[in-house]
Amino acid sequence: MDLDIIRQEIDQIDDQIVKLLEERMHLVEGVVAYKKASGKAILDTKREEAIFEKVRSHVRNKKYEETIVETFSDILKRSRDYQDKNIK
Repeated sequence: MDLDIIRQEIDQIDDQIVKLLEERMHLVEGVVAYKKASGKAILDTKREEAIFEKVRSHVRNKKYEETIVETFSDILKRSRDYQDKNIK
């Protein structure tokens, strides 16, 4: 495959990822409101472990598993950072 074609396909996927991340962050707004009202802690390690397990189970090509789980770890970290800034 030509590098330019590969990059165009990556760009298309990146556009989809951005859209999905925006949708996810919109839902995080609801999490912020709930946690602010209830006083619940931002970090829920049991929830995060459940997410990682679910992600692992969805990865078809296991050579990508570690990288994909780490990517989700980064997403969750950014979500916690956002919650922290908006709960206070």
